[in-house]
Amino acid sequence: MDNFLFQHSLTALFVISFLAATILPLGSEWLLVTLILQAYPIEEVVMVATLGNFLGACTTYCIGLWGASFLANKLLRIDEDRFNKTVLFYRKYGSWSLLLSWVPIIGDPLCLVSGSLRLNFLLFSTLTFSGKLARYIVVATVTASNMG
Repeated sequence: MDNFLFQHSLTALFVISFLAATILPLGSEWLLVTLILQAYPIEEVVMVATLGNFLGACTTYCIGLWGASFLANKLLRIDEDRFNKTVLFYRKYGSWSLLLSWVPIIGDPLCLVSGSLRLNFLLFSTLTFSGKLARYIVVATVTASNMG
C-alpha cells in the first residue's frame, strides 16, 4: 500500500488540489508539505499543486459563467448571502481580488463571481494562477527552510 501511495503521490496531489478549488472543503497544503518532506522535487510539487488548484478554479469560473445562482447553491453550496457579499467585495477591489482566490471561504466565491460577471478569461487565469502559485511557493519555501 505504501508503494502504491508513493507511486501515485503527485496524481493524488493534483486531484486533491483540483477538488480543493471546487466542490469539496479540502486543503492540499498538507500533502504538498508531506511530499516535500519525502524529498520530492519542490518545483515539481509546487507546479502539480498549482495546476490542479488552478484548473479547479477554472471549473468554478465556468459554473459561474453558465449557471451562477442555481449551480452555486446546489453544487458549491454557496448560499445567496455569501454570493452577494462576494460580489460586493469583488466590485470594491476589482479583478485584483482574484490574487486571493486561494483563501478559504472567499476563494471559491471569487472564482464563481468572476465567471458570473463574465470577466475576461485570460485576466482571470493570470490573476488566479499567480495567486495560487504564490501561495504554494510560500508553503514550499517555509517547509524547505524548516527541514534541517
